[in-house]
Amino acid sequence: MAVKPIVDRLESEVEGRLTVIRLNVQDPAGRVLGERHAVQYTPTFVLLDAQGNQVWRTVGAIDPAEVERTLEGP
Repeated sequence: MAVKPIVDRLESEVEGRLTVIRLNVQDPAGRVLGERHAVQYTPTFVLLDAQGNQVWRTVGAIDPAEVERTLEGP
């Protein structure tokens, strides 16, 4: 399954509530952020709060509904 169309759609749905940053872990800047957030496999998706703390993570396919539930909170 292609991930890009799913992330594109999710990005448009969360616009204004969430900033989506895509990085290539093969590039130097991407490698630094990837190491900082312990990215070992791609694709890896990480949600950070305003202070930069990880609040959600998944590796592999992304489920937009799961992201929405995470954003809505308990």
